[in-house]
Parts: sequence; C-alpha cells; structure tokens
Amino acid sequence: MEIGIKSIIGVDVKGKTVLFRPDINSPIDSSGKIVNRNRLEKTVPTLKYLSDGGAKIAIIAHQGDTLDYQNLIPMREHAEILSELSGVKVDYIDDVAGDAAIAAIRNLKEGEAILLGNLRYLTEEVSTFEKDVKLTPQQMLNTYLVRRLGGEADIYVNDAFSAAHRNAPSMVAFEELMPSYAGPLFFKEYEALWRVMNCAEKPVVFVLGGAKISDAFGMMGKVLKDGVADKILAMGVTGVVMRLAEGKKIGKLYEKWLSDHDLTVFVDQAKELLRDYKDKFILPVDFAVEENGVRKEVNLDELPLDDKMFLDIGENSIAAFESAIAEAGTIFVNGPAGVYENPIFAEGTRRVWKAVAAAKGYSVIGGGDTVTAASKFVNVADIDYVCTAGGAMVRFLSGKTLPLIRAMSKAK
Repeated sequence: MEIGIKSIIGVDVKGKTVLFRPDINSPIDSSGKIVNRNRLEKTVPTLKYLSDGGAKIAIIAHQGDTLDYQNLIPMREHAEILSELSGVKVDYIDDVAGDAAIAAIRNLKEGEAILLGNLRYLTEEVSTFEKDVKLTPQQMLNTYLVRRLGGEADIYVNDAFSAAHRNAPSMVAFEELMPSYAGPLFFKEYEALWRVMNCAEKPVVFVLGGAKISDAFGMMGKVLKDGVADKILAMGVTGVVMRLAEGKKIGKLYEKWLSDHDLTVFVDQAKELLRDYKDKFILPVDFAVEENGVRKEVNLDELPLDDKMFLDIGENSIAAFESAIAEAGTIFVNGPAGVYENPIFAEGTRRVWKAVAAAKGYSVIGGGDTVTAASKFVNVADIDYVCTAGGAMVRFLSGKTLPLIRAMSKAK
C-alpha cells in the first residue's frame, strides 16, 4: 500500500518548531465536559514522539462547528486530558493565531507543547465557509490562520485523517509552505479502510444504521458496484427507508418525520439499489415500538402504524443480523441499530455490538456516534480497529479523493 505521503517517524525534529494538526474533536455532555476520549487517546503516540524527539509543538485543532454550535467551546479540557494521557505537559491558550498565540509558540522550549485556541473560532475554518467559498490551497495562503502561523513553524505534521474530507486552511494549506508529514494514526486509519476496500477477507458485511442516512447512501452503491460488500445489513433509519422503497407503508407519524427531515429523497436511490442488488441486502423484518412505557415488537405485516415511531429493530431482525455477522470474514459498522440512549430501544444496538465484538472476522467501526454506542455495550478492545473518522471514512469508502490526501501527496 503506497500512497506517496511521508511519515514523521524517523524525521529529526530536535529543536524544530512543529505545527501539529490532530483531530481531537470529542463528544461532550450538556455541561460541556468531554465524554469520549477516543480521539485524544489516539493522538498521544504522535504527541509523545514529537516531544521525546525534542520538538517545540504548537497544536492546532477544532471542537464543534457552525452545524453543531453547542459543541463549539474552548479546548482547555482537551489540553488537560492530553497532558494526563501522554505525560507531556500541554499548555493551553485561548487564542488561535493572535499575538498571544504567536508569543506562546516563540517561547516554547524543546519537548514542550501548547494547544492553541479552537480553530473554529475562525470564519475561514468553519464548514459553512468551506461549502460557500471553495478556496484552493494556494488561495488559502492568504487566510488569517496561514498568514499568521505559516512563518512560525519549521515542519507541519497532520494526524487528522478523521477530518481528511475538510478542505480547510489548517488541513490543506500549510503543505504549500513547509515540509509536511503524516503521523502514525493517519497511516493506521488509511490502512484499516484500505484493507476493507481492497483486500478484505470474504464475505464482507457492511452493517449500516443510525439516523444520518446520507452516510449509508453515500457508500452503498460504490461498495456494491465494486464487489466490496457481499452483504449489507440495513438497520436504523436506513432499514426503514429501504422498506419504504419496496412499497411498504410504515405509518403516518414516521413518514412525516422522514419528510420533515428531508430523508424521503433517499427512497428513489433505495429503489435503484434494490433493483440492482436486492439479494445483497438483509433488511429488518420486525421493529420495536413503545406502548404504555414498555417495549413491544411488531412484524412487517402489522404495518402501517400511524401513531407510532419504531426506534429499534425486533428480535427476528436481530437474530438474522447476528447470524450474518458471525459468518463474516470482514465486518464494517457505521451507526447504531436504534435509539440506544433509551433503554426501551437499546436491545438491537446492544446485541449487534456484542455480535461484532465476538465475531471471528476482522472488524472495523467508525463514526463518533458509532464509537460512543460501541463503548456503551462492549469492550472496544474486542473490535479489531476503531476508526476515529466519520465523514472522511464515508467519503473514502465512497471512492472519493479526500482533500487532505491530495494535499499531503503533493506537499512541499
């Protein structure tokens, strides 16, 4: 597997100022506290390598976005957790690229690290700017972040494969200015997904759930057309939409919810997938609803239910999924089976995760909510690879060239 990107491992960083771009964007609770450390934990080896090598480390990273503004918070806790996990003292300054941030970078001594303020404080780093303005990496040299920090570092290191789909200055512009390298996490993420796409042991089973069905529909056609996936287990909202595409009425309340969230647009795409690859899908045959505060399961022939939202798969669906997972040579999972946060609707997700953790096949999971769900029901150490990526993972598996891959491949 050769991708033409240089690794930081083996590079002499002693005395060099390193601009280090990991992805430590983490799930938080209602009080703003971090509730899942997966990305922070996976950043530690690269941070320690740079510190042990005598680098002066300026860390740039983001938390939240315009699309999830409630998560756009200062990153002091991120620095504290990195310090705790790595043994490297990571200071924090709530300034991204102002005079205080630059002074802090210039005052770094060998082996020291500082996390600068949340990148998403900057307009040119938010996803809405990326979507509407569409700058090239060369044009990004004129952005505030790059103008301010571009002359302060000797080396740029990117370990943020999970943000590789972002065409943002912090991701793709510094490669135009200085020697640029990927960290070990970058290569692990790439290799795990490349293995699923190119040399996975058969049969390959994709288990796709959750409510963000654009992810599932973004990859299903590609992995089926290329023969990557032998079976797709459709659960969550994806499974419901696939049943709608067959012409099955599910009920006024659920259908209105799909319409209100602009998800009925995927029905026609689902029809095409079923027309061309019907034998590749295992779809839910029963669902769980809440009735008088308890779980009740209903079969397909009992639908439509006009006054119910079914937010989990039922026992027969779970059993079929467990069987397919047990027989798989490779398992890829993105998204939970249902609204697992509610105990009434947690059974499908719990059983699917236990099946994946117990499976003999090589297992890969990815996506923030996916990892959070897995952590709730199983020891994630029983999963062969836990990918930090969500959107980048989906686009990679959809066959799209990621902006970070392009930028790092042609780095200065």
